[in-house]
Amino acid sequence: MKKFEHLDMHVYPSREEMGQAAGADVEKQIVALLEKKESIRMVFAAAPSQNEALASLVRSTKVDWQRITAFHMDEYIGLDSTDSRSFAGFLNEKIFQQVPFREVHLLDGNNPEETITRYSKLLSEAPIDIVCLGIGENGHIAFNDPPVADFNDLKLVKRVTLDWACRNQQVNDGCFPTLEEVPTEAITLTIPALMRADYLFCVVPGKTKRQAVYDTLNGPITEECPASILRTHTHCKFYFDEDSFGGQQYN
Repeated sequence: MKKFEHLDMHVYPSREEMGQAAGADVEKQIVALLEKKESIRMVFAAAPSQNEALASLVRSTKVDWQRITAFHMDEYIGLDSTDSRSFAGFLNEKIFQQVPFREVHLLDGNNPEETITRYSKLLSEAPIDIVCLGIGENGHIAFNDPPVADFNDLKLVKRVTLDWACRNQQVNDGCFPTLEEVPTEAITLTIPALMRADYLFCVVPGKTKRQAVYDTLNGPITEECPASILRTHTHCKFYFDEDSFGGQQYN
């Protein structure tokens, strides 16, 4: 484990070790919270970067999933939840349909305005306990790309236009074969919605994320790198593999 400023930052030799460690820590936090609360609320990112951590959680024998309400943090506009390329489809496959959650609330990319209203109300009903998230190649968190990121956003959920770097990442990740097939708009939880959660677990593997990781940890806290705001959260844990961390020296 390596420390940077006050951050709880973990670097692992492999992506698999990173994901297993992150999953184990999320499991531990869930168990601790459920010892004090009747139920908890969690938000999950949908991306290949989360595969190993999600698989670790699904294997857990300690989590009482029936006391957890699940949300996801973003969705393409125009893709049905049954579409494997949608984030609802991804999370259904990886975790939502693998364990017996108390409730699962899906973002509906075919009905964005109603979904924004509904999801904003749901998120306002009670605090979010845990967010499992990643960082995009352009430094985004959820679909808060640099052009639309707002650290002081008054909304909890909003409609956004995706920038080129964000859409190109979906091709790099193998989610779409060509840039032209990647949707241009999405629904996203805003940065304040994510930051007000009690605990954040940020999992970021891969060489393509190296610059974003450096900027997140070592650059100014700015909307030009939206993930940099994570440094201000009291309980945010970072998990990197050697590819994403890159052996760089941080000042």
